[in-house]
Amino acid sequence: MDKRTMSQCEVRITAEAYATLHAHLFPGDGDEHGAVMYAGLLQTQARPVLTVREVVLAEEGKDWVPGTRGYRKMLATFVARQARRCRDEKLVYIAVHNHGPGDRVSFSDVDLETHERGFPALLDLVQGMPVGSLVFAERAVAGDIWMPGGKRLTVSRMVVVGPQRIELLPAPRIADQVQQQLYDRQVRIFGERGQAVLSQSRVAIIGLGGVGSLLAELLGRLGVGSFVLVDPDRVAISNVPRLVDATGLDAMSWLTAEGRPEWLRRIGLSLATRKVDLSTRVIRRANRQAKIERHFTPMETREVVEALKTCDYVFLAADGHRARLLFNSIVHQYLIPGVQLGSRIQVETNTGKVDNVHTASRLVTPSGGCLVCNQAIDPRKLNEECKPDAMRQRERYLDESDAPAPSVITLNSVSASQAANDFLFYMTGLTDENAFQGTVQGRPMDRRIRFIAPRRDDGCTECGRGPESRFARGQYWAIPLID
Repeated sequence: MDKRTMSQCEVRITAEAYATLHAHLFPGDGDEHGAVMYAGLLQTQARPVLTVREVVLAEEGKDWVPGTRGYRKMLATFVARQARRCRDEKLVYIAVHNHGPGDRVSFSDVDLETHERGFPALLDLVQGMPVGSLVFAERAVAGDIWMPGGKRLTVSRMVVVGPQRIELLPAPRIADQVQQQLYDRQVRIFGERGQAVLSQSRVAIIGLGGVGSLLAELLGRLGVGSFVLVDPDRVAISNVPRLVDATGLDAMSWLTAEGRPEWLRRIGLSLATRKVDLSTRVIRRANRQAKIERHFTPMETREVVEALKTCDYVFLAADGHRARLLFNSIVHQYLIPGVQLGSRIQVETNTGKVDNVHTASRLVTPSGGCLVCNQAIDPRKLNEECKPDAMRQRERYLDESDAPAPSVITLNSVSASQAANDFLFYMTGLTDENAFQGTVQGRPMDRRIRFIAPRRDDGCTECGRGPESRFARGQYWAIPLID
């Protein structure tokens, strides 16, 4: 196979699986050890992604034995058994072994010769799925992935998704001196490496209303390098007080104000600034180098899902249980962490008195329990949202209303700041292992904060590890509610 056909791919793995693998590869004896990964395959706009679903450790002296050409090898019977299972479950077979300590690693000539001899036969065995190999140092990884049809991929990075994000590369990156100077005060907190991670990260903000527009400002100022912005709405007069940088001009207020003729108001509404464009303006004022992809649509479209596959983190700041269900599936099927957030003001119907105020920032990670397990998706509301508008109107309960919920920018900023800080500490490796989980719920009227630990059902079809779970399945598993 011609090495000139090589391109790149990415590997994602949970912290739980990586800890098991790392302990097996580096037990302290200085020797080489082996394992096999089963991974989902995810084709994205940028590059293929492999999502590790399971790690199988090769037993010393039984599956992992002295080699004939190289130092060590996995027995053919062990390899064939794992490859057949990958074939049956539409998963990618990845052989794993380790070299020495350090922060850079590459395959030996013997390793590559072994791939040349063995991988063509493995491709025939798995029948249409890729096969490959990873080699680890203690703080680095390199990969050689063979695709059906002759294309060959190197691994550009492995992302360990968990309480503490770890990014493994074949060799360390070179620091950008311009970035260091621009973000000097931030670099003093989390270092040049941390700022480089932010500048190379790609995030999605779903919903650019009161909370989402604040996130755009905060993340833009932090130096995040790439954004996916999703919102189907335009700026309205009632939005202006709570959207960052919004003005009456964005809302076309002289055309849309009450009392104007209906035909004139419709024209004004069609000319008002799109929320995705407003947030683009905000981000660009903070960071002109940022790459921004805009989607003037709801989240539940295939186009948006394709964009989300390439993200390192997803902020769900949109209302709706359909969006929550889709977000939940993306986190666990594609191994992309995220947060669902917002604020709520409860007002007594009869008196108009504010009864309760709370803000929430709910972390959702592949290993931390999902929105279904934590009862954050209401089946009744989900069912109603899936019906056509006319049907919803006919079946609406008498005590329900389409009136917009109360909202104020100061409360939205509590949720947005908490979510942005969680993202910042997670991406730069400053997160405490026990802190990055669950929900932070604020009670501003009582000046109280409540921490809610997440729950996870091992039998859950979203985040569980059973055979029917979507966990780390990649593209060979249906994503719900895509138009």
